[in-house]
Amino acid sequence: MIIRPLLKEDYTHCAQIYQDGLDTGMATFETIVPDWVSWDVKFLKQCRFVAIKEEVILGWVALTPFSTREVYKGVAEVTLYISKIARGKGIGRALLMAIIKESERAGFWTLQAKIFARNEASIALFQKCGFRIVGVREKLAMRDGIWHDNVLFERRSELFYVV
Repeated sequence: MIIRPLLKEDYTHCAQIYQDGLDTGMATFETIVPDWVSWDVKFLKQCRFVAIKEEVILGWVALTPFSTREVYKGVAEVTLYISKIARGKGIGRALLMAIIKESERAGFWTLQAKIFARNEASIALFQKCGFRIVGVREKLAMRDGIWHDNVLFERRSELFYVV
């Protein structure tokens, strides 16, 4: 498997993986996959990666800014999606570790994530990669008639903070 920057040409496959996540009902509050232009505007240009094995894209990861305010320029939110055929095979961990490393190189000191409380696999993955739970937003939003709690995570870079 290789991890490389996500290119515009990859988006058709990434959009299908995003749809796989939407179909689970526990990956996002979004209900439709955005087109490339909308997706490209939402996510930061740096720190976008895909995992590829045998020329098949198995997952993607990208960052969205936490805020446009200058004081938060080093804070971003991680979005990670894995193809339904590749879940549980270490792809998510490899992508998450790649974006952690590259985000630190790019000057990010805090990464955040919001994960549905019932998405136990994602919660375990983020915790294994050094994210800690900082709160739970109960019944934050309803999707498909079901209230969902959102678990809030953060990971502080040791490069920027004395631990």
